[in-house]
Amino acid sequence: MYKKSFIYLMICMFSAVLVTAAEDNCMTCHADFEDDDGPSHMISKDVHIQKGLGCVDCHGGDASLDDMDDVRNSKGYKGVPSYREVPKFCASCHSDAAYMHEHNPAMPTDQFEKYKTSFHGKQLLKKGDTNVANCISCHSVHQINTAKLPHSSTHPLNITKTCGKCHSDSNLMGKYGLEATPVADYKESVHGQALFERGDLSAPTCNDCHGNHGAAPPGVTSLIAVCGTCHAVESELFNSSPHKEAYEENDFPMCMTCHSNHKILKPEDKWVGTEEPALCIECHSVDDGTKGIETAAGISVALKSLVKAHAEAQVVLDEAIEKGMATTDAEFSMKELQQSLIQTRTKLHSFNLDSVLPLAEQGMKQAAKVKETSAGLIEEFYFRRKGLGVTSLIFTILVIGLYLVIRKVEKK
Repeated sequence: MYKKSFIYLMICMFSAVLVTAAEDNCMTCHADFEDDDGPSHMISKDVHIQKGLGCVDCHGGDASLDDMDDVRNSKGYKGVPSYREVPKFCASCHSDAAYMHEHNPAMPTDQFEKYKTSFHGKQLLKKGDTNVANCISCHSVHQINTAKLPHSSTHPLNITKTCGKCHSDSNLMGKYGLEATPVADYKESVHGQALFERGDLSAPTCNDCHGNHGAAPPGVTSLIAVCGTCHAVESELFNSSPHKEAYEENDFPMCMTCHSNHKILKPEDKWVGTEEPALCIECHSVDDGTKGIETAAGISVALKSLVKAHAEAQVVLDEAIEKGMATTDAEFSMKELQQSLIQTRTKLHSFNLDSVLPLAEQGMKQAAKVKETSAGLIEEFYFRRKGLGVTSLIFTILVIGLYLVIRKVEKK
C-alpha cells in the first residue's frame, strides 16, 4: 500500500513538472537562443512578470505548445506589434480600468489618451512618423518597471538618458527644427547639479516640466504655472508684478526670459541693476517710459547694502565664536538675518522697490544687532583677559611676598 502511494505521488510530481515545463515553453525556447540582452533574460526585472503576468498576457497564443507555427495559429495570438501599433497594444490593458484595478488600482488609465495629445502621439498616430517616441521608447520592452527602482528607465537619475536617446541626436532633432542640447544644458543647470551631484531626487527633470505621456513644451504663458509648481512664492509675486502684463503683451516667455529653460543657473545678485551683466538693461533703458531702470537701480543698491552688512556681521560673529564666547543669541540673530536676505532676493520678483526695501531694511537692522552683540562679546573677552592678567600679577606678588616672609622667619 505504501509502495503504491509513493509511486502515485511520484507520478503526480512528474506530471506537475511536465505541465509546468509545457506552460513555460515561451521562456524555455527563447532562453535557448537568446543572449543576456534577450527578452527571456531581461524580463526577470519586468514589473509584469513580477505581478504574475506572462508572455501570453501581452502576446497572446498558447504557452503550452511546442511548435511556433501552432502558437501563431492558436487563438488570441498577437505576436509583436508594429512600431505604430505599440501605444494601442499597451492600451489594451492600461486603458481598461477594471483590468488595471486587479493589478494596480492606483495606476491611472488615461496614458493613451494623454499620449494622443502629445507631439509624439500626433506625429506617430496621425502622420505615421516612426521617428518619434512611443511607449517602448521610454519604458523599454521587457524590462519595464516602476520609476522608484534604480534600474528603471523612468527613474529620476535615468530620465535624461531616456529622453536623450532622441533629444541629444542632432540629426534627428534637426528634422524638427529642434536643438539637441537640452540634456547637456540640463546637466549644467542648478536642477541637474542638485540631481546628479547631490543626489536630490526631488529636483525636477525632463518629465516634471514637460509631462509624461502628454509630453509637450510649456507655452509662453504656462511657464509660470510649470515653474510655480515648485517656486510658488516667486510665481505669486510675478503674477502680481508689472512684468506679468508686459510679458503677455510682448509674448515673452515668463520665467525663461531671465532664467533660461534647460540651462537654469543659480541666480546671482549682479543680474539685478543697471550695469552689465544685469539682465534688467536687456529690456529697460533710461528713456523707455517706465520706472524699470529706477526700480532696478533701487533694488540693486538695497540688495548690495544688505549683502555687505551680512558679510560684515558674519566676520564679527566668527571672531566671537573663535574666541570661545557664548554666541547663541548672536547666532540666532544671524539666522534671522540670513532669512531676511533670502526673502529680499525672493521679493525682487515683485519688481516693486516699495516691496523690497522694507525687507532689506529689516535685514540691515538684524545685521547691526549681530555686529553689536558680537562686538560686545569680543570686548568682554579682552576685558576678561586683562582682568585675568591683573589678577595673575597680584597673585604672583602675594606669593613672592609670602615666600620672603617665610625666609625671614626661618632665619630667626
